[in-house]
Amino acid sequence: MQEQELRDYCERRGWTPILYRDHGSGAKQDRPALNLMLADLRKRKIDVVVVWALDRLARSLRQLLAISEACHALGVDLVCLKQSIDSTAPAGRLMFQVLGAIAEFERELLRERVKAGMAQAKRAGKRIGRPALRRFGPGEMQRIRTLRTQGASVRKLAKDFETTQWMIAKLLGSSEVAESVAA
Repeated sequence: MQEQELRDYCERRGWTPILYRDHGSGAKQDRPALNLMLADLRKRKIDVVVVWALDRLARSLRQLLAISEACHALGVDLVCLKQSIDSTAPAGRLMFQVLGAIAEFERELLRERVKAGMAQAKRAGKRIGRPALRRFGPGEMQRIRTLRTQGASVRKLAKDFETTQWMIAKLLGSSEVAESVAA
């Protein structure tokens, strides 16, 4: 029934339909046909995504927002028959904008929660960030300082000692070195 309605709609609009159908996907996030459709979307093989209902397209609000953002970013229209959303028309474009605003709001809330969680972890004395690639003994630290005074670049030292430029600059403790790393 749904497929026939979609085919009829496409025919009335003069569009050639490409059918993407997942069988028995339920609430699974990994859906091969959806993944194929999204890949075709990125390859610009699709001008309009037509779905019978939004819940047939996405299994969560987050997924719906991601798909609608991908469509919007690629200039692909989204049509939903059951909810009467048609981004080829002004009211549908408004709906796209509302979905985009909701997605932006959700991202901002997530960012704030992550920042608050990191601040709480710091207050609890937990280390934030990746562990160092390696530890340096006093002999290696002295060798790094000596090589630097002999003109070795921070980049070369990082490569030779299998660490990052940032770590070399931190070990050297020089603002001049930190600035050269940033440049």
